[in-house]
Amino acid sequence: MIVEHALLSVRDGQSAAFEAAMRQAIPLIAASSGFLGIEVRPAVEAAGLYLLLVRWDDVSSHREGFRTSDRYQEWRALLHGFYEPMPRVDYFGPSLIDSPAPSE
Repeated sequence: MIVEHALLSVRDGQSAAFEAAMRQAIPLIAASSGFLGIEVRPAVEAAGLYLLLVRWDDVSSHREGFRTSDRYQEWRALLHGFYEPMPRVDYFGPSLIDSPAPSE
């Protein structure tokens, strides 16, 4: 499993519209072969900044699978107009450490 990571900088005043568009776009990526899960987290101290984390079987599931699909073109049309600048995408391998959840 790999994790796709991107910091999404959304244009001022567009956060609510971006969040609605992201909810609409998630089924597009979720239908992809090799897709394992997605998180989109708003920054606590920076308005308009979001952390995108997508779990894939491997890099090619994203690059050669989703990004070459018609669903990606729809994803792009829904979301890419919100970004300034366009985000950089990086891929990360397995965690070096696994920490257990704190006991309650």
